[in-house]
Parts: sequence; structure tokens; C-alpha cells
Amino acid sequence: MYSKNEYIKQSLGLHLFFARIMKEHSLFLQLGFTPRDSGFTKQADAFRKEFDRILEEAIKLSDDVVSPDVLKSGEVVTPFTLDAEKATSFFTGVQIPTQLTKAEEELRSGGKIKDNFRLKQRVSTLNRSAINATAALIKFKSNILREVLNCKMFTFNYPLLIEHIIREARLYLEMLKRLQSGDIINYERESLDLEFFWNRQMAEHAKFIRGLLDPTEEELINQANMFGIEFDQLTEAAKAAIDTTAPCSKVTEESLMATRDLRNFKEQGTQGILDCKVRSIIIPLLGDHVLREANHYLRLLRMFRS
Repeated sequence: MYSKNEYIKQSLGLHLFFARIMKEHSLFLQLGFTPRDSGFTKQADAFRKEFDRILEEAIKLSDDVVSPDVLKSGEVVTPFTLDAEKATSFFTGVQIPTQLTKAEEELRSGGKIKDNFRLKQRVSTLNRSAINATAALIKFKSNILREVLNCKMFTFNYPLLIEHIIREARLYLEMLKRLQSGDIINYERESLDLEFFWNRQMAEHAKFIRGLLDPTEEELINQANMFGIEFDQLTEAAKAAIDTTAPCSKVTEESLMATRDLRNFKEQGTQGILDCKVRSIIIPLLGDHVLREANHYLRLLRMFRS
């Protein structure tokens, strides 16, 4: 069983990363529908606002509580997040609450938690809200995917991207349920499963970037393609290590180096999109979104290696 402090820190760290990811998934879905499916647009907008509320509560509870490793990792916000939100609002007309990003930028890492009984109650309530919202969002995403695959809906989001974001929502939901049940999440023990998961996500990020770049961006397309191939191989290596229970240090080290390179590629790409120097149909916040996910994975990999 967790101590109260461990439960609080892990829960809030999870929300600061994943609640933002979920609200952005909802935004990307919202922007991808055609006028015919305005009802789906409204549902996606409602999910986005619900995760704004969850993130806002997580921020309020996190100051001087959350782990310094989480805040320093770049998975909560990056130097580009605020500008990416402003640019995305300008391009789409969707009002993104940038005050949440500003509040996250000011968060302090944890000292000694005071009155942890009351804080644990508030975190538990937040976890239950996030569980309900994430379960509902998974159903919504799955319904969209089913409609798309049955040629009953058109969306500007790839079917694979919808599968991709369902996968991430399921991981968030699973971890929240485990925390609520008192189950210990030992990230080091589960390193291979998480490496398999995130290597596949990184491979797909590279492929999405490749497909959303303008055809004239040949050098960037080739780079993205090479990252896709490399992370496909790392995904297979992680799976083989799971199947054979082989030592995972080699896979971890290779994943760390590849993810660091991909993170740098995403960082340069996000800056290029914001500076209007990269031709693409990548919405600015999507660039920052995948950058944060790479930063999250890097934190996990460093944890696995230590």
C-alpha cells in the first residue's frame, strides 16, 4: 500500500501530464470534424473543458507538493507551450485557457506535505472525476474510430492517430484505477512494458509528423521517416525482451538515446512551426504536445536506468 504522501505525489504528477494531454486530444478531435458532424464537435469541446477543469484542480493541489523531477522534465509545460496555445487559438478561434499554463509555470516542487489527510481526500475526489471523464472520453474516441472505419464519418485525423490517443487514455485510466485501489505502481519493475508502449507511441509520432509536413520539406520528411523506422525496431526489441525476460538495460539505453534525438527533432520542429519557418499542416499545439510526451518518456527512461 502507498503512504498518503506517495499516493498524493503520484496522483498529481499523473494529472499534470495526462489531464493536459487529454484536453488536447479533445481539441485535436474537435478541430478534425466536418460541419456535418457539429454534434461531435460540441461533444469534443465539452470534453476539452472538462479536462481543463480537472487540470485546474490538479494545479491548485500541486504547488509545493509535486515531485521536482516531474516539474523539471518538460512534460508539464515547455518553453513553447504558451506561445503554441496562443497561436492555436488564433488559427482556430477556440479559446484555450492560457492562465492554466501560466499557473503551471509558477508551480514549486514538493516540500513536506502538510495536512495530508485533507489533501488526500481532495486528490481522491479528483482521481474519481478523472476516471469518469477518461472512461467517457475513451468511449467517445472509440465511437469516432468505429464510424471512420465503417465509412460513416470523415475526419481530418488519421485513424491511427485516433487509435494512438485511445491507447494513451487507457494508460491514464489504468494508472488512476490502480492508485485508487492502493496498488503500487513500481515504474522500474514495469519498465519493459512502458518501453514497449512509449516506443510504439514515439514511432507513430514520427509517422504522423512525416505525413503532416508539406511535400516540399523533403529533409524533415526523411528525418521523420528514419525516426519511425528506428522506433519500430525499438518497439520490437522491447517486445522481444518481454517475451524472453531478457535483461532490458540495452533496450533502455538505446531507447534513451533515440528518444533524446527525437525530442530534439520535435523541439526544433515546434520552434520552426511557431516561427513560420516549417511548411506543414501541423497545428502549433500538436508540435508542443508530442514534445511533452517525449520529455515524459525521457524522465521514465532515466528512472529505469538509475
